[in-house]
Amino acid sequence: MDKLLLKNGNYIPKLGQGTWRLGEDSRKRKVEVEALQFGINKGLNLIDTAEMYGEGGAELIVGEAIKDFNRKDLFLVSKVYPHNASRRKIFSSVENSLKRMGTDYLDLYLLHWRGTVPLKETVDCFEEMVKQGIIKQWGVSNFDTEDMEELFSIEKGSNCVINQVLYHLGSRGTEYDLQSWLMKNNTVMMAYCPLAQGGFLREELVNNKSVMEIAKNHNISVYQLLLSFVLNRKNIVTIPKAIKKEHIQDNIASLKIILKEDELERLNREFPAPNFKTWLDVV
Repeated sequence: MDKLLLKNGNYIPKLGQGTWRLGEDSRKRKVEVEALQFGINKGLNLIDTAEMYGEGGAELIVGEAIKDFNRKDLFLVSKVYPHNASRRKIFSSVENSLKRMGTDYLDLYLLHWRGTVPLKETVDCFEEMVKQGIIKQWGVSNFDTEDMEELFSIEKGSNCVINQVLYHLGSRGTEYDLQSWLMKNNTVMMAYCPLAQGGFLREELVNNKSVMEIAKNHNISVYQLLLSFVLNRKNIVTIPKAIKKEHIQDNIASLKIILKEDELERLNREFPAPNFKTWLDVV
């Protein structure tokens, strides 16, 4: 599996598995566990989850899925609610996440989005967790450029290794300034929802003539094309969710798809990145 080097010398896989909406329906538990296990067996050892997903249900699914694998081979990511990111609550939150996943450490722990708890308080707690070995490294999620600048102005704030944000062909606002800022400051971007969510925009993307023709030229699905668009960007890892085994295999195959300059230019014409600052898209 391709990997990116983090600023602290550790590596993170370029492609992983997302778990949003997992653990919400007990009838789907077996299928969800088996999907994660199938992905791990195929080399998708990066698994992203959060205490918010299914109110801990997704973490329980992850815990069941990984119990028979070597923990050292996995890269586990979870996220803390903003209202739990205070010194009074955050250590309980991380311990609960660890218990649900049946592990004694996380490879990466993220602040899910900004809340009312001062960033310095959360950063200090993250740094203590690193020293204690509870987490290997930490980062943030849904932070725009100004948020990142404020974070890096705090003592030890620049130890943030990742910012997880929404990014796909139809949502390219981060290209205006956030992606370049992260690269300049040696911070990796983790893209969630790389295939877009359901609804009008998703339909517009997958039914677009240029998208369909480029996918056909590569003998791939339109979803593989959307994923390869994200994977072709520098300094980005991504975490698409997939339950069906054939979709997981398609996601892995997308790592080897190289888009040509004329194909990227065509996609840029159809779905251009904004040339002005926009609000950060979130789900």
